[in-house]
Amino acid sequence: MTRILFVCHGNICRSPMAEFCMKDLIRKAGLEDDFEIASAALHTDEIGNPVYPPARRELAAHGIACAGKTARLATRGDYGAWDLIVGMDSENRHDMHRLFRDDPDGKCSLLLDWTGRPRDVADPWFTGDFGETWRDVQAGCTAMLQALRR
Repeated sequence: MTRILFVCHGNICRSPMAEFCMKDLIRKAGLEDDFEIASAALHTDEIGNPVYPPARRELAAHGIACAGKTARLATRGDYGAWDLIVGMDSENRHDMHRLFRDDPDGKCSLLLDWTGRPRDVADPWFTGDFGETWRDVQAGCTAMLQALRR
């Protein structure tokens, strides 16, 4: 089983979008028994809050529900519990390396590093464009799943 933890600043927009996008792709591929997927925050700003309403609406527009998801904080112990820890932007990469002591096992990456166009996932908190974020997340999750299936 491959265990993937998606992370972002607050765990209310990008990382839950990635969590539920990946769960949907895995379900459609019939691979639910092969993966465990979750998401977490790298900062305490939103702990306990549900997925941000515009992010929920964007997921729902693609037939994906995220009911019951609330933001939780990533911990140093997550490093041993997950096979891959996937951030959304370069600030997340910095925070992951600080939290996980420079990633000694090479578990940390950024989502769009899995694609042919590595860059930061658009942050809808600042852009207001949840559709752009969805496209980035979907591209990253699709590429990641393809790579992991090889």
